Amino acid sequence: MKNTIIKDALILFLITAVAGVLLAFVNELTKEPIRKQKEEAVTAACRAVFPDADEFVQKDMQADISEWSGKYPKDAIDKVYEAKKGGVLCGYVINVCNKEGYGGTIRFSLGVAEDGTLGGVSILETSETPGLGLNAEEVLVPQFKGRSAESFVYVKGGAKADNEIDAISSATITTRAFVNGVNAGLDYFRMYLR
Repeated sequence: MKNTIIKDALILFLITAVAGVLLAFVNELTKEPIRKQKEEAVTAACRAVFPDADEFVQKDMQADISEWSGKYPKDAIDKVYEAKKGGVLCGYVINVCNKEGYGGTIRFSLGVAEDGTLGGVSILETSETPGLGLNAEEVLVPQFKGRSAESFVYVKGGAKADNEIDAISSATITTRAFVNGVNAGLDYFRMYLR
């Protein structure tokens, strides 16, 4: 009986060891392709919000942003890129992470020209509800392109003012998160990049 327990324990140990080695191998094998895919997604998002730029240079974010963080506790700035054309600065691409979405975190790139005009918004990651919040790409994103405002508000039933964004029907939480994230990114631009 004692030999059976030891034998079973050794078999389980060997299975676990082999599985661990295989998982480590697969992880190492897929690490670089996953990194490249993420990098390509960020580059595509940068190009979507600044199509005329030919170069995107990641900016050092060493500034103390505690004042901004205090105003926007549910937002974070992942990275900032300088958008350049022929070596001349056109504006910035700000990667915003908003934690207020219905399905969780919404990550997007926000292109802001030096005069504060939005070059556009490109969603990097979202887990909003299919058919509702996932419609942000088609409904919300186009509304920001080329617009300039101190801050945006969302309304139901049609935007009438320059700072109004028409909400996604039945997806107010997603709309609010998205608009709040854009406002946070614009404020970051005004406080630290302008």
